[in-house]
Amino acid sequence: MTNWRDLSYLLTGTSRQQAAWKAISQNNVIETLQAYDPVLAGTIPLNIDVEASDLDIICTSHDLDQFDADVRAAYSHKEGYQETRLCIQDRQTSVISFHDTGFWFELFAQALPVEQQNAYRHMVIESRLLRLGGDAAYREIKLLKQQGIKTEPAFARYFGIPGDDPYQALLEMEHLSIEELQSYML
Repeated sequence: MTNWRDLSYLLTGTSRQQAAWKAISQNNVIETLQAYDPVLAGTIPLNIDVEASDLDIICTSHDLDQFDADVRAAYSHKEGYQETRLCIQDRQTSVISFHDTGFWFELFAQALPVEQQNAYRHMVIESRLLRLGGDAAYREIKLLKQQGIKTEPAFARYFGIPGDDPYQALLEMEHLSIEELQSYML
């Protein structure tokens, strides 16, 4: 199982993953957000990113006002800096974005451990599916994303995952065994 907290995999990854490492390091994002248990999530860690993919850093914060203030102090001078407060599944959420070193950063915080946040949960199940699907899955999902299809719908389409809500359908798969997951690839 991948340790998503250890970003060293980016150093030996694709050129885009190496660029992501450089951008994260140059902006001291992990150090700046250390108190909030930051984890890089999304398509770049999975190597299914497209040119417009951003760096999704998910965090845990039980005080979103303090999170916003800390991020504002560190990054409000960055290009396109924007703060948004949302309610996602009845949970207050802070989303802060900015652009620097060739990437859009999206910092996402909820009062929920990162391992329980949907972005992390999706990444874990998507990683398992990609390992099972091999190179063809990587290629085809990346192609679907290049055609403008969002990540979770692309997985649902490629693997034939049933249901009207691919985001929820993937979450429901996270506890399936390897054999049960393989049944989606038949």
